[in-house]
Amino acid sequence: MFTLKGKLIVKGDEQQISEKFKKREFVVQDDSSQYPQVISFQLVQDKCSLLEAYNEGDEISVNFNLKGREWVSPKDGTTKYFNSLEAWKIEGEAAAAAAAVPTPAVATSSSDEPDDLPF
Repeated sequence: MFTLKGKLIVKGDEQQISEKFKKREFVVQDDSSQYPQVISFQLVQDKCSLLEAYNEGDEISVNFNLKGREWVSPKDGTTKYFNSLEAWKIEGEAAAAAAAVPTPAVATSSSDEPDDLPF
């Protein structure tokens, strides 16, 4: 498991790749070193909705796994290797602010006290 903090700079749309597989890509800018890095992540299946609470420009923290796979060309047998960063949790101020929205208090009155409301 890895974690990266940065600014969300690209928020892609959900893509239905096949009947059983969907993904959503997004890009985070990491300014923690001298040279800013732009890092591409993907969300898959039910995790695609994790990005809904965030907008481009938001500071977020992404928990992700590094995934690798091998692909062999059916035409000439050439082997290629691919890596992906698969996000499984996103946190940030937008989600924290939404969770911190206070619920309105419900006024209760006791039968011993007179109701002084004008309506």
